[in-house]
Amino acid sequence: MTSVHPPPVPGRELSNPPTDGISNLRFSNHSDNLLVSSWDKTVRLYDASANVLRGEFMHGGPVLDCCFHDDSSGFSASADNKVRRIMFSHGKEEILGRHDAPVRCIEYSYAAGQVITGSWDKTLKCWDPRGASGQERTLVGTYPQPERVYSLSLVGNRLVVATAGRHVNVYDLRNMSQPEQRRESSLKYQTRCVRCYPNGTGYALSSVEGRVAMEFFDLSEASQAKKYGTFATGGCDGFVNVWDGNNKKRLYQYSKYPTSVAALSFSRDGRLLAVASSYTFEEGDKAHEPDAIFVRSVNEIEVKPKPKYMGSE
Repeated sequence: MTSVHPPPVPGRELSNPPTDGISNLRFSNHSDNLLVSSWDKTVRLYDASANVLRGEFMHGGPVLDCCFHDDSSGFSASADNKVRRIMFSHGKEEILGRHDAPVRCIEYSYAAGQVITGSWDKTLKCWDPRGASGQERTLVGTYPQPERVYSLSLVGNRLVVATAGRHVNVYDLRNMSQPEQRRESSLKYQTRCVRCYPNGTGYALSSVEGRVAMEFFDLSEASQAKKYGTFATGGCDGFVNVWDGNNKKRLYQYSKYPTSVAALSFSRDGRLLAVASSYTFEEGDKAHEPDAIFVRSVNEIEVKPKPKYMGSE
């Protein structure tokens, strides 16, 4: 008699998911609240642990990115060219300002107290959300970029901007007059995403062909010996992989998700991983699985680098 094992569980599926492609999701720095933006023109706030939808805002166009301000408010970047502050506790939204084309990405800098947005209009803009509503009073500065902005990431006062044409600009938020560094992606194809290392020493950059480059801000030879740490990637193949960056080895591969992995986010303590299973149209318009958000518990064995075996000489 053979025993039948149940299929691997991809995590707990959240109720009331978006009804179109999920553009991003982010855990709060203070709780298990999860902010989700979508092409269905909504920004949703979930309590990921309780599996409860806490609130929802509808925009005038697809929402391409979102980020938290505090535990119950955040900011959104929309294809209607507008930058918004959304306050779930009050059910209220404010327009901080506009770009001349869809706003692709958004970050909030706790160090500078500013919102940073990148747009397909080839500009980066910084906003002061404490100003009265209205673009003239909230806009701190506009900074031209070499091409359309595809991804942003912040760590401390460092800002990394990745654009079309494989350009990468590194800024110090305390002096935005010009980039500290102007770089070109070391990968062959178009940049998909950039994320700074939590320790502030560099960034990981991914491209559409499924590769990831690990880069340091310090270009000296001594810097290249630094350790990368552990990180996760999700792809159009429906897999989430956890990597040991230092040894350039895969530590773990989760069971396949129903469709493309559009976004990932670890909770503040690394205990949970949120996965957006959402077709990203890499093969054009075709029938696909419904958009879904899975929240899974992370086990130490999945993310802890394995010690190197020290054999005898």
